[in-house]
Amino acid sequence: METFHEMYFEGKVKFKGDCLEAMEMRHDWASWGFTISLFRFFLLGFLPEILVHSRSQDEEQVRDHYDRGDDFYAWFLGPRMIYTSGIISDINKAESLEQLQDNKLKIVCEKIGVKPGDRMLDIGCGWGTLAKYASVNYGAEVTGITLGRNQTKWGNDGLRRAGIPEEQSRILCMDYRDIPVPEGGYKVITCLEMAEHVGVKYFTSFLRQVYGMLDDNGCFLLQIAGLRKSWQFEDLIWGLFMNKYIFPGADASTPLGFFVSSLESAGFEVWHIDTHGVHYSTTLWHWYRNWMANAEKVKAKYGERWFKIWEYFLAYSIIISRQGGATVYQITLHKNLNAYHRVDDIPRHYGFKGALEAPHSGFVETWTTTGKKQ
Repeated sequence: METFHEMYFEGKVKFKGDCLEAMEMRHDWASWGFTISLFRFFLLGFLPEILVHSRSQDEEQVRDHYDRGDDFYAWFLGPRMIYTSGIISDINKAESLEQLQDNKLKIVCEKIGVKPGDRMLDIGCGWGTLAKYASVNYGAEVTGITLGRNQTKWGNDGLRRAGIPEEQSRILCMDYRDIPVPEGGYKVITCLEMAEHVGVKYFTSFLRQVYGMLDDNGCFLLQIAGLRKSWQFEDLIWGLFMNKYIFPGADASTPLGFFVSSLESAGFEVWHIDTHGVHYSTTLWHWYRNWMANAEKVKAKYGERWFKIWEYFLAYSIIISRQGGATVYQITLHKNLNAYHRVDDIPRHYGFKGALEAPHSGFVETWTTTGKKQ
């Protein structure tokens, strides 16, 4: 399989018809042997990244990826500009990508119980959509953190257009290690599919940092990509492709047990876990459709090779997430302190369905497709 995708990116072979349809039939024409080039990448690329994970390496990898161009991402992410899994609310009706993402935004805010005036930290905030949503709809005072310069500008511009002053919410361009902490800490902290980039080497120290930034009565929501423990060779080949071409340095995607053990070692108590792999598959399907619809625009600006890499990534990831090779965990946590008033959390022991159906706990719902206050 690795030989095929390398030849495909170089233009030496091509799909007959749609990429996704061909990938659905991959067992008829592909094998999952560990090639010499894969072994070379594993030894000289993947392992050194795991062992180093320096500030300069993280900054270079993130900016090379996310500062490629906002249009590159808009052509598959759509108007919400959210690069994390959405959530299906009803399997009996078709939902747009925007509906899936709006479902997720509400679920996150309801699970953490954010209220007007709460200081909220969003680590790895991307283009700032969650920060804007929580600011507009819940009155939160949000600090978003990203290493992407383009994302920082996009996020702050979006907040200002939505009528949110900088004194209330802002996006900062900085390494997670340098996050400013207000007196008393943050009431709620979210981290959606960024912690993978921290790496296995620094994962526990990152969680201890989050613990130290969180109010003793606060809530932490971690959404993170995971892998199945009973792996198959196809999972390994796909994972190495992802590390090489899509998310270099994001090596902290692991089975669930590693996350739970690390969180508990850092001092957290887990109160709820949802598994969103099939939701991610559906989100990716929407991204794939958007990408294919914008094929000529992508090729004209970024070239055939970049178009093919993302075409293959999106198509293959739809399948891998659907069949369980990869998934997404949404974990809600609080500090495991004797004095923590756990009974107060009972009303917020939501799965995704309960969070969607919950009466709105913040401001009146005002979210629109533009994200402006009404």
